[in-house]
Amino acid sequence: MKMREVKQMLFETPGKHNTDHCIDVVRRYVTERGQTHVVVASTTGRTALAFCRALKNSPARLVVVTHSVGFKEPNKDEFEPEARRILSQEGIPVHTGTILTHSLEKSLMDDFHGTYPGYIIATTLRRFGEGTKVAVEVIMEACDAGLIPEDEEVLGVGGTGYGADTVLLVRSKPSKRFGKLEVLEILARPRGR
Repeated sequence: MKMREVKQMLFETPGKHNTDHCIDVVRRYVTERGQTHVVVASTTGRTALAFCRALKNSPARLVVVTHSVGFKEPNKDEFEPEARRILSQEGIPVHTGTILTHSLEKSLMDDFHGTYPGYIIATTLRRFGEGTKVAVEVIMEACDAGLIPEDEEVLGVGGTGYGADTVLLVRSKPSKRFGKLEVLEILARPRGR
């Protein structure tokens, strides 16, 4: 039986104070394994820029996924224009789209006071931390947008609120094939409370 040692970081608390540690986890993985797609969730662009700087001369293929326009308030894009400009200059794609376990179902829940499959999936993934839910979602969103290939081992980076606190190795799938998506390794995440 072939085995490989996996180093995992387990943070005491969730949040953006773990971002630098997540960057180190991703950088170490990319250094050891070579060319790797890395999908990073970023609300404002600050986390995206931190990963951009850290992975600049590495074989990582960085993709950034943001909240949809209007997520917090009508017509508001939370992603900073300067961050978008810098990432564009670096050739890093930024996908601004609908959060898969949100939006339409959230509207129906608010209007009809029911529970819908997307929210059940989101709640289940949150049992492993908010960052786990986000890391899985952004990989599917990037795959849906054609920014990463399907069936590749991809690093997904998510967080709780802002910053990064979770790094997963996932066999990528688009949202249409969510049932076949596999979380292969948990490289970093916050400990449960």
